Amino acid sequence: MIPLIQVLFFSLSVLVLNPDNPKLEIQINQAKSDKGMIRVLIFSKETGFPDQPTKALKSLSISPKNKSGLLSVTDLPPGKYAVSVIHDEDNDGKLTTNAVGYPTEKFGFSNNPKVYFSPPSFEKAAFELQSESKRIEINLR
Repeated sequence: MIPLIQVLFFSLSVLVLNPDNPKLEIQINQAKSDKGMIRVLIFSKETGFPDQPTKALKSLSISPKNKSGLLSVTDLPPGKYAVSVIHDEDNDGKLTTNAVGYPTEKFGFSNNPKVYFSPPSFEKAAFELQSESKRIEINLR
């Protein structure tokens, strides 16, 4: 009889190392400095987009280097996704805003859509991840 722990380990490794999943590279440019963290949320549906981490499919953080960052994600199946990014310079876990609600920290979205007085819709930021690897660039503003 195979111990339960071995079965669980094998099952998890198959899920995580699924060779059918394409690689998504996310290049983040134009951070204000190398302070704080670059926080990335990946959504597979509009619910919660762009700023609710609990509704995101994935929540990732990296330290900026040379005012930029690069993430590789290999555990997403092909599908439709949208990415939101903040440069959390003060490292408080959220986008800091001024008294009237305008962001004082940099932010960005997949597809780099124009942003006026509200964030873009999921559809404007959405892209297709197909069976081959994909690289996207997000320019913070």
